[in-house]
Amino acid sequence: MWMYLGLLASLFLGLHNLCKKHAVKNNEVFPVLLGTISAGFLLLLPLAILSFYNVNYAKEIGFYITPILWKIHGFIFIKSLIMASSWILAYQALKHLPITIVTPIRSAGPFFTFLGALFIYNENPNSWQWIGFFLILISVVIYSQLGKKEGIIFKKNKWIFAIIAATFLGASSGLYDKFLVQSLHLNPQTLQFWFCFYTTLILVLLLSFTWFPYGEKRQQFKWRWSIPAVGILLQMADYFYFKALQDPEALIMLLSAIKRSQILISVIIGGIIFKEKNKRKKLVPLLGIMLGVGLILYA
Repeated sequence: MWMYLGLLASLFLGLHNLCKKHAVKNNEVFPVLLGTISAGFLLLLPLAILSFYNVNYAKEIGFYITPILWKIHGFIFIKSLIMASSWILAYQALKHLPITIVTPIRSAGPFFTFLGALFIYNENPNSWQWIGFFLILISVVIYSQLGKKEGIIFKKNKWIFAIIAATFLGASSGLYDKFLVQSLHLNPQTLQFWFCFYTTLILVLLLSFTWFPYGEKRQQFKWRWSIPAVGILLQMADYFYFKALQDPEALIMLLSAIKRSQILISVIIGGIIFKEKNKRKKLVPLLGIMLGVGLILYA
């Protein structure tokens, strides 16, 4: 069952990536990010109010946000710091790079998760899983060669390093999620609500120094329908992802790889919508990534 929940998460993540590209294109990145997280927080706020005033009904419908200790708040705040850093880097990179380059690099995240799952959680891969992960990495290298044809020199482009750092931080957060859900026994909606709350606080503090005081930057910001859509789709994806993690049999290395199937939506549909270059050539490494994911699922 957890694998199907992972596939649902990947569906909403793919749609989330398309909306995110639309939201940041020729736009101020930090307020876009704040808008998306705030939209996710506002989506979950009614559940928090319901959980406070009508505990029984909130439990009955399965969306009860449980009271947690201050120590647990600290653990969630750490996740917020990790993901805020990852998103800031990723949004900046997405603003300056084609979605068909950014998305495949992000697809290397399962390899970092794989190493963490291997050494931290002692998850046991087999030979097919090894082959699948290396297929993903080789396919990303092929994408880097295609990127040069679009004027993107990987060794000299700072946004490439930004998206790689964002990918590493995102993978670290994925490993941390397993600890939060399985060891601390946080349900999805409780984790999502407080994560959005603390991430919003972090971004408001950041923008207080980098954006709010500058009128010229504020004028450059364009409000778009895709900004709240990004936040809503992300929360839907996270809900199914955390539900999958609640299963004691769920393997984070496989779940992370399953989520990479989002690239079908991001690369194929995104390449058509945003009219990016070399779409047909990018299908070759795309198939390599999908084959790698398929081998992991098969194994």
